[in-house]
Formats: sequence, C-alpha cells, structure tokens
Amino acid sequence: MFDIDSWQEIINAIKKNKLRSIMTAFGVFWAIFMLVIMYGSGNGLKNGITEGIKDFATNSGFMWAEKTTKPFEGFKRGRYWEITNKDITEISDQIKDIDVISPRLNGWNLQKGENVVRGIRSAAFNVMGDYPSYRKIDPCTMPWGRYINDEDIKFKRKVCIIGEKVYEVMFDKDEDPVGKYIRVNGVYFMVVGVFKSNNPNINIGTNKKETVYLPFTSMQQTFNYGDEVHFFGITAKPGIKMNDIINKIKPILQKNHKLAPDDETAIGKVDIENEIKGMFYTFLGLDIVIFFVGIFTLIAGAIGISNIMLIIIKERTKEIGIQRAIGAKPLTIISQILAESVFLTTIAGFIGLAFGTMILSLVDMFIDKAHANATGDEPTFFLNPEIGLPLALTALSLLIIVGLIAGLIPALKAVKIKPIEALRHE
Repeated sequence: MFDIDSWQEIINAIKKNKLRSIMTAFGVFWAIFMLVIMYGSGNGLKNGITEGIKDFATNSGFMWAEKTTKPFEGFKRGRYWEITNKDITEISDQIKDIDVISPRLNGWNLQKGENVVRGIRSAAFNVMGDYPSYRKIDPCTMPWGRYINDEDIKFKRKVCIIGEKVYEVMFDKDEDPVGKYIRVNGVYFMVVGVFKSNNPNINIGTNKKETVYLPFTSMQQTFNYGDEVHFFGITAKPGIKMNDIINKIKPILQKNHKLAPDDETAIGKVDIENEIKGMFYTFLGLDIVIFFVGIFTLIAGAIGISNIMLIIIKERTKEIGIQRAIGAKPLTIISQILAESVFLTTIAGFIGLAFGTMILSLVDMFIDKAHANATGDEPTFFLNPEIGLPLALTALSLLIIVGLIAGLIPALKAVKIKPIEALRHE
C-alpha cells in the first residue's frame, strides 16, 4: 500500500523530532511492558500456588471442637468439649456421602523442649497421630520406606514416619533411616519411612516437614489421649458438595455433646473445596484488574501518540497542502498518517513486549535455580511467570488498533486542510 518513498518519509518525520518521538513512544512501551510484567506475575502467582496444592483433595474439609459461645441444657457458655472415636464411627456410619474420614491427633503437649532424640542428637518437632486414609486427602511421596498402614493401626505398633527436616536433623545424609529408632517424648518408635509432601502450600495443623507421624491408635494409647480426636479430615464422594456434608455432620456432634444448634462457632470447620474455589475467583479478579490497568495505560499512550501526530500535522501543513494541490487523494493522506502512527506504536510496543518477556525469563531462571538448590518440601508461591502466545498475539493486535485510533483524529484533521490555505501557512 505504501511505496519506499512513503516509508522513508515516515522515518524522516520521526527522526526530525527524535526526543519528542521517543517520549511519546515511551508511553506505549511502558503500557505493554507493565501489561506483560503484571500478567506474567499474576500467572507466576497462580502457577506457584496451584503447584503447591496440586495433589491435595479439593473435595475435602476439616472439622474440630471449639469453645462454646452459648449456654445449652444446663451447660454454661465457654465450655470446652472434645470430639471422640465414637463421633467418628457415627459420622462414618450415618453419612454415606463421605468417601474418606480420617481422625487426627495433634501432640500439643509434645512441643515443649527437645522431644525427639536419637543418640546424641535431639530437637523439638511436631508430633501427629494419623490414619493411613489421610494420605488420600494429602498425598505424599516416600523417598525412604513406607507410609503408616492398617496393620500399624490395628496392632498399635510403635512405628513412625518422619518429615524431611526431621530426617536431616536425626540422620546423616543418604543414611537409610528405615528400621532405626528415635525416642519421642521418652518412648521409642521405629522409623518405617520418610515422606515428602506433594502439597507444601497446605499445612493442616502442623509444618509437615518438621513433623513425626505416629499411627493414630498408637499415639492415643501411648500418650494417654483416651478416645480424644483433635480434628478430622473428610472427602466427599463425586458430585457431593463438601458444605452439604459438613451440615450433616454438625447435628451429630451437637447431639452427642449437647451443643446449642444455633452456636455457629462451637464447631470449627474449613471447606477446602470452597476455599480453593474462592482462590480461583481471586485469580480471575486479578486477571481482570490487570487487563483493565493495561488497557487504560495503553489508552494513555495512544493519547500521547495522537497529540504528537497533531503537532506533526501542524508542522507539515504546507507539505500536505502541496500534496493535495498536485492531486493527492484524501485516502493517501490518511493512509500515510495512520501508517506513521501504527509504525511508531508497533515499534514501541514490540520493544516493551520483548523487554517484559526478557525480564520474566530472567526471573523464571532465577526461580528455577533457587528451587534446584532448595531442600525439603518448601512452600512455593511463585512459579513459571509467563504470558503465553495468545496474550502476546493479543498485545500485538492491540498495538495495531491503538496505533490506528491514535492516528485517526490527526488524519481526519489533515484531509480537512484546504490546499490554498495550507500553501499560505507559515
């Protein structure tokens, strides 16, 4: 559509006003650069959090006992109560929509001082009591040995599995811990495995890598917990909402422990399904905010380019008049001005796109290096910041549209200039 002379004229016009052209183009550069950085950072945050919970059962929930806030059947408010083994059995028998139910013990009284000892090594670690079914809620890998099994529960074996940090402190590097003994609060337990969490961004009740896990029944008996259950995890069968299951469990606990039906805080609960859904709505909102911020920044850049094109047209009024006088059609004038605007916008935007992508790549390389040097199941909140090909193509398309819009008003003004008036212009 444009010959070589037209392109040379465009380049010469930009060269004549280098500083002004650069300052104007910087608005578009900065808009695209910030759009890439913000969108890439948003994706990095989304990827990091998603990676950190990738295997966790999304249809799960947790429930525990809280202090009552209302009097009921002769009991005063502020009463402490406890979930029991009987509650777990009743819930499992009565609610058929539950796929997995896994009671847990949290060894609060075992956290004071150095409660884990092996030879001359000692440290303070968390202690949890679990069922094998908990692995279905929060899957893990076993670099050494095995997970707690049903035989451990049935015979109340004094065995344990340990987190990676416990292994690092209690054993030499690359030492096989399976079959070795550690002393937990004065009682010896044989290590049957070391676990690594698949979901480091979710810690329910404890920091997993700094925890010793005992069979639930062994912990109840060994440390005199009786039939206490500190909290329990559940998963729903396919197609069943976790909130519906929680609402079915509450009446059972309220009846067994004489809790006021309207005491909303007496039973602690968290609906992981709902929490994850809310998290992704947050990501969607973040994407929308980033999109609109980028669009408005581009509009600001377009206004800047439109202003400089108006100034250029004013400076070239006589030149445009001569073109019109020798027969140049309005479409030719409009095309030339639009081409100049699109050229300036596209070059500035492409540089912004390239520079933003380069920054994201450098950040990604730094994160990969940091992860390669990290040890243990460290939480990850930022991973693979990227924009993807669809966004890059969309950004380039937006640049062309912005360039056309920015040049349209100056172009229309240019074709309204009458040749005779333009030739008189000084």
